Amino acid sequence: MEHQLNNLKVLEANRKHLRKNLTPAEAFMWNLLKNSKLEGKKFRRQHSFGYYILDFYCPSEKLCIELDGHGHFTPEGLENDLIRTQFLISHGITVIRFENKFVFEHTNWV
Repeated sequence: MEHQLNNLKVLEANRKHLRKNLTPAEAFMWNLLKNSKLEGKKFRRQHSFGYYILDFYCPSEKLCIELDGHGHFTPEGLENDLIRTQFLISHGITVIRFENKFVFEHTNWV
């Protein structure tokens, strides 16, 4: 029997809290993605997979979009992101990361 990995109940309260408290970059990005605005693809915000909560996830494409702030650019943050990315890749999920400021400064590129 396969274990459930999507939206574990134990993370439900945390997901809801994160959805209600998006960072400015996440809120801006969500306005670009919600209601299938990107090539008709449905994205979910603050979707969990395993014990990780993904900023944005497109199930049909198995695509995770992560927006990274300053905490991600420390040695510990980089190591944690590497472990997280390897876990997601091992389950067939493609991960792309953008630094928060790029969402605002290079919206078309992002």
